[in-house]
Amino acid sequence: MARVKIAKPNAVTDPAVAGIFEWVTQMEGAVPNHFFVEMNFPEFFPAKLGATKVLWESGELSMEEIQHVGILVSKDNGCSYCTAAFCTILTHGLGTQEEDVKTLVEQGVSSVENPRLATLLKFALQVNRSPATTTDADVNALREAGLTDKGIVQLIHLVSDFGSYNRLNLALDTDYDYRDMWRALASQV
Repeated sequence: MARVKIAKPNAVTDPAVAGIFEWVTQMEGAVPNHFFVEMNFPEFFPAKLGATKVLWESGELSMEEIQHVGILVSKDNGCSYCTAAFCTILTHGLGTQEEDVKTLVEQGVSSVENPRLATLLKFALQVNRSPATTTDADVNALREAGLTDKGIVQLIHLVSDFGSYNRLNLALDTDYDYRDMWRALASQV
């Protein structure tokens, strides 16, 4: 049971919040509990989710690449809630085959055949685990994969953004409301 209330409003009157709820419903099929946990700090909710939306829609990474990063960073951080959320977006919202997503969760970067995506994911995991060990060669590999400075900064901010959601959901034990299959896969070591 969540350590804070699941703050489901009776009505949404704030246009920014309504827009966020509409956006997440398109991507996930419903507004998940995580968003209602965030509503406990209503002043921050539109800013936080608005920043996430900018990261997802205005940079150089595709939405599919972003969800792959979210899945592996969340699994790396032990957050089955967020892993399931990004699996849901990749399958429900973006139409990726469920078997492909299962393979990604089970096998990680080693299952990725696309060289650009593999480079992005390896870098994201390195930044998640030990950002101070990043080298010029690591950043140059991102440039060789097609990112400019903007995309490199976007990728690092994505890792940080996913990590913040992971911490919130882990610390507050957000009530799980995704498919049990994703939680089981995310929990595998």
